[in-house]
Amino acid sequence: MINNEIIVNSWNEWDPLKHVIVGRADGTCIPAPEPALDAKVPENSDMRGQFGPRTKDSIDKANQLLNDFANILEKKGIRVDRPTPIDFNQKISTPDWEAKSMFGCMPPRDVLLTVGNEILEATMSYRCRWFEYLSYRPLLKSYYSQDPKMRHESAPKPRLTDADYRRDYLSDKIGVKKRLEWTEKKYFVTTEEEPLFDAADVLRFGKDLVVQHGFTTNLKGIDWLKRHFKDHRVHAVNFPGDPYPIHIDATFTPIKEGLILNNPQRKLPKEQKKLFEDNDWEIIDSAQPAHNEPPALCYSSIWLSMNVLVLNPKTVCVEKSEIYQAEQLDKLGMEVIPIDLRDAYAFGGGLHCCTADVYREGKLKDYFPNQKIK
Repeated sequence: MINNEIIVNSWNEWDPLKHVIVGRADGTCIPAPEPALDAKVPENSDMRGQFGPRTKDSIDKANQLLNDFANILEKKGIRVDRPTPIDFNQKISTPDWEAKSMFGCMPPRDVLLTVGNEILEATMSYRCRWFEYLSYRPLLKSYYSQDPKMRHESAPKPRLTDADYRRDYLSDKIGVKKRLEWTEKKYFVTTEEEPLFDAADVLRFGKDLVVQHGFTTNLKGIDWLKRHFKDHRVHAVNFPGDPYPIHIDATFTPIKEGLILNNPQRKLPKEQKKLFEDNDWEIIDSAQPAHNEPPALCYSSIWLSMNVLVLNPKTVCVEKSEIYQAEQLDKLGMEVIPIDLRDAYAFGGGLHCCTADVYREGKLKDYFPNQKIK
C-alpha cells in the first residue's frame, strides 16, 4: 500500500501552522570556549569563562515551560513533536579539533530549515553544535518514511578549522564601538574558507529566501543556499546596528503577508529595503523590550521580545512578560497568546527559536514579483 500522506510542507513564516517541533532542555551545556562562540559572548557577559552542564533546577524549569508551550499548541490543534536529546556533556572531536562538550536541542530553528517539502540540516558554525542534528534524526527518519514526497537534505559538514575564524575577533578588549564598525563593513568572525550557515539566519517568503550575513552565516553559505534552492531567489541582508549579528529572528520578523517588524536598533539598510518597498510590504519598528537585561547565563539579547511564533495571519504567540510587544501586535489586529518562556531563554532563545516548522497550510507563492534579478 502506498502512503500518500503529506507530512512536510511550509513555505513561509505565517501560514496556518499545523505541525511543529518544540525543543527540549535535557542535558543542555554551556559550551567551553571556542573561536565562533567567544566572538559572540559580550565582554561584560556572565557567560565569560563559564562552561559545563547547566543545573538540574534550571533544566527542569526550562523543560516545564517548553512542555507547557507544547501543550498550548496541541490544544490549538497543532501536532507537536519533540527531539531526542543525546548526551551533550561529552568530549567530541574530528581530525581537526576537539571540544569539551556540546550544546543542547532546545532551539531546533537553528538547525532545521523547512522549505516546501524539504527539511535541510544546516552546516552550523560552532564546533560544539557539529553533532546537534542527531537529536532530530529520529523525527526526520519518521517523516521520510511516512511522506513519499519529503526531501531530507543535509548541507556539507564544514571542517571548522582555525582557518574558518578571524583571530582578531577573539580579543576581550575589542569593545562594542569597534564591533559596530566591523559590522558596518561586513567584517565578521567567520571567514570565507567554506560554506557556513545556521538555519535561523533564513526567513522564508514563498519564492524568496532572505538570509542574514553575519557571525553564523557567511557569503559562501548564502551562495550554497542559492545553488541548492535553484527555484528560489535568495537575498543576502545585514543589519549594521547589531554588534553581535547571529540569527535573523530577533531583528527582522515577518508577521503576515505584507508586514514585517524590524528591530529599531538594527535597521535594514536603505538599499536592501527596495525589494520590500517595490512590492508594497510595510516594515515597521518593533516595540521596545520589557526588560533591560537578558536572563542570567543567556547568550541572547533583550530583543528576544520580538522572537515571536506566528500561528496564522491573525494569531501570534508572544512571551508573556513582553507586554509592549504584545500590545503592538494587538493593535495591529492580531490575537496574542501569552507564553511563559523567559526562564528558558538561556537554553537557546525565544518562541521562534525553540520551534521548527514541519507543516503549514498554504502553497508556494511569489510575494515579490517586482524585482530585477542580477
